[in-house]
Amino acid sequence: MPTRADEARSSDARTRADASFKKEERAKDGAKAMMEYLANGRMVRERTERLRALRLAKEAAEQKKTEPAAKAPAGKRERAKV
Repeated sequence: MPTRADEARSSDARTRADASFKKEERAKDGAKAMMEYLANGRMVRERTERLRALRLAKEAAEQKKTEPAAKAPAGKRERAKV
């Protein structure tokens, strides 16, 4: 028959085991959260890079579209054909 001392040691061992288990679980959760955080940061940087490239391409296309009109010769006129 277990004595009170045995029950106390068993209870202490169980408490330490529970604390150890909880500590391991927190460590695993922390590692998972860090991986998700890093993955989200990487996705944001990739999207930002892609959107920046699209914006620069659009601005370059708009610049090309407006450049020829700006470079039209101002002093020359076309002759009217008779």
